[in-house]
Order: sequence, then structure tokens, then C-alpha cells
Amino acid sequence: MAELAAAADVSVGQIYRLFTGKNALIQALILEDAEAKLSDLRKLTDDVSTGRLSIERGFVELARRSLAKGDEALSFDIMAEAHRNGEVADTIGSLCAGFRAVVRDLACVANPALSANALDGAEELVLACMFGLGHRTLSCPRLSETETAEVTGRMILAALHAL
Repeated sequence: MAELAAAADVSVGQIYRLFTGKNALIQALILEDAEAKLSDLRKLTDDVSTGRLSIERGFVELARRSLAKGDEALSFDIMAEAHRNGEVADTIGSLCAGFRAVVRDLACVANPALSANALDGAEELVLACMFGLGHRTLSCPRLSETETAEVTGRMILAALHAL
């Protein structure tokens, strides 16, 4: 808590006054971050759906936006807490519904002939890629973020076209 207080430039006491407990704090962090990301991804989906952006560029952008931005340690802490705490897990699961909808919309643009089962599979694959890309620095990546986004976006699109 002291680390968080220092990063936020507030006292630990202020944090405890603002939040009813650790769960409330974690949920607030998750919600703020997820809502901003989801809004950004909905705009991306809209750009693809209206033709302002090609589907290939859309998946490349999705991959690029999934790449870590220096908050991996906090993300791992939150995921660990979700495995220990059902309330935090439920919050993450609910937020993933919004991400699933975005992924499903992009998959439908990529391949309108996908069956319902294939769309469910596309959601799983792309969400797993998003989570993995967000935590890739620990794996000592050989590609730059730009190269990773380009290759990943094209591979996801190729997989969707292959179904």
C-alpha cells in the first residue's frame, strides 16, 4: 500500500479513506484502466467497420495496443489477486465481456462466414494473445513492439481467414 501511496503522491491513510478495502481499490484500478482501453478499442472497431482502417491494420493496432506499457507487475498482482478472490475475478470476467464483443466484431469483419463456434474460438484466441502480449517482456522478446504487432496482427487475420 505504501508503494501505491507514493506513486499516487498521497498518504496511505488517504487511500484507506477513499476505498473500503483492498478489493475496492483493485476493482477501481481495473475499472478505470479497462474502461479507457475498451473505449479505445471500440473506436478501432468502428474505424475498421466503416472502412477508415483496413481489417489487417485493425488487428495490427489491436496487437500494438495490447503490448505492455510498463505496468506488467501491477497487472500480475491483480491477476494473482483474482485467482485468490472471487469478487476481483468476477470484475475481470465482466470487463472481458466488453473485450469479447470488440474481438467478435473484428472477427466478423475479417471473415463474415465464421460459425458461432468459430467466433467463440476467435474470442478465446485473440483474448489470449492480448493477455500474452501485455506480459511479454519477461520472455525476453526478440522482436520490437512494432515488429511484434505487425506479425501478430497478420497472423491473427490469416488464422481467421483460414477458417
